[in-house]
Amino acid sequence: MSLSIGIVGLPNVGKSTLFNSLLKRQQALTANYPFATIEPNVGIVDVPDTRIEQLYNTVLEELLGSDPFRQLPPAGGEGRAPKTETKKTSAVCKFIDIAGLAAGAHKGEGLGNKFLSHIREVNVILHLVRAFEDKNIIRAGAVNPAQDIALINTELILKDLETVEKVLETTRSRAKASAEEAKKIAALEELKNILNSGNLLYGHSLSPLALKSAKALSLLTAKPQVVVFNTDETGTTGTDEIGILPNREYPDLDISAKLENELSSLSENDQKDYLKQLGIEKSGLDKVISRCYELLGYKNFFTAGPKEVRAWQFTKGMTAQECAGVIHTDFEKNFIAADVVGWQDFVKEKGWKNCKDKGLVRLEGRDYLMRDGEVVLFRVNIR
Repeated sequence: MSLSIGIVGLPNVGKSTLFNSLLKRQQALTANYPFATIEPNVGIVDVPDTRIEQLYNTVLEELLGSDPFRQLPPAGGEGRAPKTETKKTSAVCKFIDIAGLAAGAHKGEGLGNKFLSHIREVNVILHLVRAFEDKNIIRAGAVNPAQDIALINTELILKDLETVEKVLETTRSRAKASAEEAKKIAALEELKNILNSGNLLYGHSLSPLALKSAKALSLLTAKPQVVVFNTDETGTTGTDEIGILPNREYPDLDISAKLENELSSLSENDQKDYLKQLGIEKSGLDKVISRCYELLGYKNFFTAGPKEVRAWQFTKGMTAQECAGVIHTDFEKNFIAADVVGWQDFVKEKGWKNCKDKGLVRLEGRDYLMRDGEVVLFRVNIR
């Protein structure tokens, strides 16, 4: 259940530049003309989480303590961790750089139908809006951020409206005089009315059946959306145009794609130093993933053993048994119980053994609600 984020926006707002910088390599073509991207660029990055490094080092220390003759790397080697086959695996996030949308995209303008179909595959839409001034870069389709947002959202709404109306027509044509069919039609009408009023579905209080229908149809406006203003290098817009927006109550971020691109060429330590000099606490990648985790209710739990230390994504409200299924469906089917300890205790007490000796490891059942940052050992019935 890895996080997938689709980057959308008008042509030339900086989508491919941001995509490249988030992936820290020049994978996507950047060009100063509309539709430089035809097929979506797809890239996978590790979800930033400093806890996994601490857990990994703790497991290595525990391994070294259990075998005092284990060899250390030569002096001068990076770190002084023991030689081990232990792997470190972060949770991942998939970014999809979707080609620039244009007015009329819902009808196929600018290859719009093809582009919009790619958005259906993601679970969060990152809506990039131009909020910088550069006379050398063509502004396509809109003259300010407010128009950018309105144009893209209108295309998403119209595409969803087209989808709902087609399904509604089909459902009515085959509908029997039953309460169940009447409920389906009512749910579709509910979605249609919201879209007809010019509103996104996400954020509306939908009835359970309307929400189920929106998910089944993979409606674009039912997906969480993060609006990212692509600013200049100082982190400001360089324009007062954002002030004309009616409100900024939706989840939004200010990120400079150009600055992020410069950071991507630096080492991790140099990136931190550069950000510190600029007075910026988090990189663009940290900001984006953190906001998307917040929107989706995503959390990380960890497994930590001699073979692998790994972060796993789950959503708030999932039980221990359901989280076992994140690792493997057989684990969920054959779940018995779970040994659980907080990651801070795991690091402080230097691993499983000391945590168990001090009574910090809890034995939890199938209905236990997993919490962010817990280290887990699932007990399953393997036949």
